[in-house]
Amino acid sequence: MNISSLFKLAAAALLLAGCGESVSRDHPSRILFVGDSMLASHRMSDRAVADAVEQVLREPVVDRSVIGARFFYPLPISGSAGLNITKQYVPGQWDWVVVNGGGNDLWLGCGCVVCDGKLNRLISKDGRKGRIPGFLSDLRRSGAQVVYVGYMRSPGRGSLIEHCRDEGTELERRVEKLAALDNGVHFLSLSDLVPEGDASYHALDMIHPSIKGSNAIGQMVANIIEGP
Repeated sequence: MNISSLFKLAAAALLLAGCGESVSRDHPSRILFVGDSMLASHRMSDRAVADAVEQVLREPVVDRSVIGARFFYPLPISGSAGLNITKQYVPGQWDWVVVNGGGNDLWLGCGCVVCDGKLNRLISKDGRKGRIPGFLSDLRRSGAQVVYVGYMRSPGRGSLIEHCRDEGTELERRVEKLAALDNGVHFLSLSDLVPEGDASYHALDMIHPSIKGSNAIGQMVANIIEGP
């Protein structure tokens, strides 16, 4: 089996592990998580980003993030499987919705090569139009505040998505512009989280967060929800 096949097999296993909520709840939560593998990693061991937020805030969190999820997903089953991030949302009395995404749209959707069109469909240069602003606008109309979490940067130790750095930075620049338009949208940049050469925040694939990385991200999210 070649390296490509091994990677695809590992990705499929991660996808299965990333489906569903973190745990079932007998009482309501005020915090919902939707997004991709950066949030969903380590949920099977109760060490995902949402689990870290639960520990810090000492309250339940509903996590519907799914590994492999995108904002634009080509298959009709994507909604029921949670692979379309916008379909992960469920109505509720949410005070906060934590969102991430867009990375898989750029990496898997256009290879981080010819992505101007995909970027513009996700979010326009001024941050006002596209799938992401539309989704966040819907969340805000529900009364929830939104935390939009950016992506960790590579520690410079080699990664399959190293070539996506420029596209990812541009995506986040646009999301930051969107957040500046609405004080109920909070953009959390992770661009300075990982020290150069420090691989401890990443899993072995140098793409997903390690348990240490998930915990650090969760602490930052909890700090925003707690407020000053």
